[in-house]
Amino acid sequence: MIAETVCAAAAAAGLGIAAITAYRKRYLAAAHVAAYALVPLGLAMTGIVDWLTDTALSPTAWAGFGVLGVAWLLFASTRAVERRRGGGTREERRAARTAARRDAVAPTASAPSLGQGSRPTAGPARASAPRPEDDFTDIEAILKKHGI
Repeated sequence: MIAETVCAAAAAAGLGIAAITAYRKRYLAAAHVAAYALVPLGLAMTGIVDWLTDTALSPTAWAGFGVLGVAWLLFASTRAVERRRGGGTREERRAARTAARRDAVAPTASAPSLGQGSRPTAGPARASAPRPEDDFTDIEAILKKHGI
């Protein structure tokens, strides 16, 4: 009886918060708050709360939860060991390692080029207009420097 009352009070408080949130024109957040607020009320109405209170006082149920916990720990630890090993047979792991080495990129390939660029030195301004073939010399030098 007390559990149902607490669930109903929690639902009423949550719906009040949802109404205030909706008043502030935050309708999506208000809908989320209302959804969470209605969960305890729904659990109380379906009788799950009574079932949970009966379960909480049962030593057999607690033993069952303990068994479930041990099963979960076994499952999680075996998955962790399996991931650490890489799974599969020894030949499959060896083939995967050789394929990874073969497809690896050379360490110098990703190093940035920090050398001096080909900048024109500050000198007297040209009096004539640049010729069309001179416009792309800097770009061509950069492309040649990078092997393109």
